Amino acid sequence: MEHIILRDLDIPDLKEIAVYEKHGGYQALRKAVKEMTPDQVTDVVKASGLRGRGGAGFPAGVKWSFLPKGVFPRYLVANADESEPGTFKDREMMERNPHQFIEGIAIASYAIQCHHAFIYIRGEFPYAAQCLEKAIAEAEQRGYLGKNILGSDYHLQVVVHRGAGAYICGEETALLESIEGKLGQPRVKPPFPASVGLYNKPTVINNVETLCNVPVIIERGAEWYAKIGTPKSTGPKVFCLSGHVNRPGNYEAPFGSISFRDLIYDFGGGIRGGKKLKAILPAGASGPMVSPLANEAVMDVKLDFEALAPFGSLLGSASVIVLDEDTCVVWAAKKMVRFFEHESCGKCTPCREGTYWMSRVLERIDDGVGTLADVDLVASVATQIQGRTLCPLGEFATSPVLGSVKIFREEYERHIKEHGCWARK
Repeated sequence: MEHIILRDLDIPDLKEIAVYEKHGGYQALRKAVKEMTPDQVTDVVKASGLRGRGGAGFPAGVKWSFLPKGVFPRYLVANADESEPGTFKDREMMERNPHQFIEGIAIASYAIQCHHAFIYIRGEFPYAAQCLEKAIAEAEQRGYLGKNILGSDYHLQVVVHRGAGAYICGEETALLESIEGKLGQPRVKPPFPASVGLYNKPTVINNVETLCNVPVIIERGAEWYAKIGTPKSTGPKVFCLSGHVNRPGNYEAPFGSISFRDLIYDFGGGIRGGKKLKAILPAGASGPMVSPLANEAVMDVKLDFEALAPFGSLLGSASVIVLDEDTCVVWAAKKMVRFFEHESCGKCTPCREGTYWMSRVLERIDDGVGTLADVDLVASVATQIQGRTLCPLGEFATSPVLGSVKIFREEYERHIKEHGCWARK
């Protein structure tokens, strides 16, 4: 299986620009700037079917075309605030192949005709930030960034902006607030960033993996790229596999080509200690869990953006966390909800209060002092949050609760009847 996004990662010193150039680096940027107009670049990305890899799956080229004509300045922001539990693909790409990311930024910036791009990187990624800053300096020296890129009249400045560790800043408008030096809280939408974004100017926000797909699309063409994957989910996807597996890591495969069974048992080497599989979190903590105990068919569905909808879940950014048979689902739900409670910015009352009360009720059940009514109570609180917040964080916080109660209600009731966790006795 050919690697496209994770290709060449095993090449020594790939972080160095000379090594990256030796393996075809920056040829796509050269082609874009010297042979194509900005609109042609956008049209190629549209035709490729590239969808955002940050979780929402919105078509990247369509997002670029939303910017109002003739309004300047405009900005590109690369969202590298990878804070989702179970997600670690962007970090590896930035640390091991930063120039691929920088080249994607440069091409996307040329396509939307912006002259300033920002990389908003998670504060806990100091080494990745250093790799990017070094790569930017090298690219400027080679003429791939800065004034008159590759002899053209196009210029671009790229800045690395380090976050302060707030998960909420992965939400695109909270991210913009943070860059502007404000408190990282979501904005009311509309207006959307495409029209009123960074510094109230038109702004495109793309994920790291999304931008890493752009050079190969320009290099090999939209038709070639669109043949990879499925008609609705084109191209390759990097799957983050973690939890109770023998070989956790990042694995690349075309959309629609592998199942959970393939990912866990072929790529991941199976469940640790030879134990049985209990549940899967397809989108990390942000999506409802699925389980072969509830529906064995989920193990063999070919994974793409739409595949998990019939099972009441979603792929998101493909941060797949595997739970074995000895995992206490109530404990796992409590830990995930506690994360969202801690990371809530507090702006929306349903999220601020709802995550607090879900966390308290789950603690009560896990500690063995809950009642059977608490199971319905925590699910009711979760449903009161849904659809009532400015950003998806509150919605995400309900997933561990609603997914686990739906599939493992008997385990909740066992906690209550036995006054504690069976797995820790």
